[in-house]
Amino acid sequence: MAKRKILITSALPYANGPTHLGHLLEYIQTDIWARFQKSQGHDAYYVCADDAHGTPIMLNAQKQGITPEEMVAQVSVERQRDFADFNIEFDNYHSTHSDENKALSELIYTRLDNAGYIKKRTISQLFDPEKGIFLPDRFVTGTCPSCDAEDQNGDSCDVCGATYAPTELKSPRSVMSGATPVLKDSEHYFFDLPEFEGMLKQWLHSGSIQQEMANKLDEWFADGLQQWDISRDAPYFGFEIPGAPGKYFYVWLDAPIGYMASFKNLCDKSDLDFDAFWKEGADAELYHFIGKDIIYFHSLFWPAMLEGAGFRKPSNIFAHGFVTVNGAKMSKSKGTFIKARTYLEHLDPEYLRYYFAAKLGSGITDLDLNLEDFAQRVNSDLVGKVVNIASRCAGFITKKFDGTLSSDNVEGELIAEFAAARQSIADHYEAREYGRAVRLIMALADKANQYIDAQAPWVLIKDENTAKQAHDVCSVGINLFRILMTYLSPILPGMAAKVSSFLNDELAWDKVDTVLVDHKINKFKALMQRVDMDKVNAMLEQSKESLAPAAATPAPDANNGEIDKDPIADEIEFDDFAKVDLRIAKIANAEHVEGADKLLKLTLDLGGPQRQVFAGIKSAYAPEQLIGKHTVMVANLKPRKMRFGLSEGMVLAAGPGKEDIYILEPHDGAKPGMRVM
Repeated sequence: MAKRKILITSALPYANGPTHLGHLLEYIQTDIWARFQKSQGHDAYYVCADDAHGTPIMLNAQKQGITPEEMVAQVSVERQRDFADFNIEFDNYHSTHSDENKALSELIYTRLDNAGYIKKRTISQLFDPEKGIFLPDRFVTGTCPSCDAEDQNGDSCDVCGATYAPTELKSPRSVMSGATPVLKDSEHYFFDLPEFEGMLKQWLHSGSIQQEMANKLDEWFADGLQQWDISRDAPYFGFEIPGAPGKYFYVWLDAPIGYMASFKNLCDKSDLDFDAFWKEGADAELYHFIGKDIIYFHSLFWPAMLEGAGFRKPSNIFAHGFVTVNGAKMSKSKGTFIKARTYLEHLDPEYLRYYFAAKLGSGITDLDLNLEDFAQRVNSDLVGKVVNIASRCAGFITKKFDGTLSSDNVEGELIAEFAAARQSIADHYEAREYGRAVRLIMALADKANQYIDAQAPWVLIKDENTAKQAHDVCSVGINLFRILMTYLSPILPGMAAKVSSFLNDELAWDKVDTVLVDHKINKFKALMQRVDMDKVNAMLEQSKESLAPAAATPAPDANNGEIDKDPIADEIEFDDFAKVDLRIAKIANAEHVEGADKLLKLTLDLGGPQRQVFAGIKSAYAPEQLIGKHTVMVANLKPRKMRFGLSEGMVLAAGPGKEDIYILEPHDGAKPGMRVM
């Protein structure tokens, strides 16, 4: 097998908050693939970095009374500790706020500018006169221009779902100072993305991303690609644009260049050749693992920037879905928004690595962390099947045979069958079909246990005439266990290290067909404890947001709870309510809305006619979670012209907002078009 040169990256985590289990899906998935490639003898390198720039980081640092550099450094220490404790092993971990990234960002920008791909034009933006800063959409609030709801964000209304430009808000104010913003002109720099439309269309369907993602990205070409604003005005935490005082690179320009910068930092510390991996025409392979929510940055802007600046494009971009917990979006109030550090205080990190791997495929579907299934699967598979093989056999060998395996291999065909599975399992790892690899491994584990059950060494050992047979059987069991743990080593590196010490032997894929005979092993020690649901529940309790402050000061004569924070509105007459026509609707389709941070476009089936509705629920749902569900809609709401199209109704939902939004779902039996009585 030819040795490959492979550079592997994960999306750069934003240095503005703690690591949680949703983040870890990507890094665990990538780490498994990187470990597998290394186990096959390839020259594989896994690099990452903190995404350290942008307005949120600048403002968060100001609140803490520290510099952005100090805050980024603190977050980096905590982040890297979390990754290390989950056995995620980078060959290099760096920061986008680095000399390497500054130099590479300036190089790429200058090449694009010299080639004519950078354009300048003046735009008008809201400006905070007290803070002296241009305000991104999220930093403006005011009254909705459509429904007059107060305290709405600068891009869309949580009440009626309308979307608009910040300049359309009534009574706008700055989130930063409370001041009334003013309109101010500023010259901005744009990357001419439309120039790369032909290349991008071809590249997207070359097999470089999953077909489902390629089809989704085709929607961006329907109305023509737009030039991309790559500049921000001072004050801004980032790199200043060469030759443009007071203008800074937008964070999404230098963030993906951080992949290159982290690898450049590694090359400078070793004898690696940077150009061999990044130069146009390089024969090395380059793979990005990312979440599906940032696919357009990585599959439109990034390859176009690389093409325009004379660098190679990725060999493939692997997008994955989101993590849900117990079938729902992670929620702080339910305790299912679980930080990495909270998990580690209660549970073994390799439980999570195994569970994620057992459910991961090469697609982009969301992965549900069902905590009861999590405990059952780990206990059944790892403890009850795999570890059980070693624990059943090792004691006899240590106590009765001086810790030495038999000199005879009495089950050559069985061991050969296990070794022959190497290629199929390797193929699944290569294709990122970890779940299929795990199923094959567990099927082999079942065979090993069946063999031991059938031979019953605990019976054979009682008779001196069959003691030798017991020795042979247990030695076969240890050899089968060794093969299984070799196959599991990319997923369970911590346990694999313990097994290597126990067996006094290296776990190597090219040695799975080598049988250990007359070999000394060490005394067996427990490799993994069963998952304790009490610890799982303790983790959830620790993760819950405290609601005590809200309950401590209840409204007079009111029940404690959500009703205190959101009082019931004034009474209305029955005739007013009777005007509202509520209907059951099936969500026939759901999709993201280009340019909208909060909206999803829903196609609702009313049992014949279909309606298009824009709903402000993007923070709580991915489109894939909604398709096929039934919900309740206001069917006779007057259609409203919005910036993204006509909205022909409203879906009903509850919750305080952000990730805690819950669309109403009727019981089974309700059909599209039925009136809600």
